[in-house]
Amino acid sequence: MGVKTPETISRDIGEKLERLRLSRNITQAELAQDAGISERTLRRLESGDNPTLDSLIRVLISLKIQQNVDLLVPDPRVRPIERVRTKGVERQRSSSTKPTKKTKQWEWGTKK
Repeated sequence: MGVKTPETISRDIGEKLERLRLSRNITQAELAQDAGISERTLRRLESGDNPTLDSLIRVLISLKIQQNVDLLVPDPRVRPIERVRTKGVERQRSSSTKPTKKTKQWEWGTKK
């Protein structure tokens, strides 16, 4: 599959939104009005032309697919193995890196 660029991902999302809109027989004007955005903004979104997050969310809500965002950004709290390891306590912040302890190199003839 390879690594996708942000532009490719935007285009893919736009194409999927357009196909979904067409499969539901909704015009761009209808969807734009329902989502509270301009038709031009919707056209830019469907073409992958750097949509804003706000515009994308409005369209997702309008198409009633906002629950799919959970697939895009999974909830990090749902990790059963991690829960067992931490005894059910949620992490509040990331761990800092601990400095490595410097030890003197042992030399012949020195006592420890």
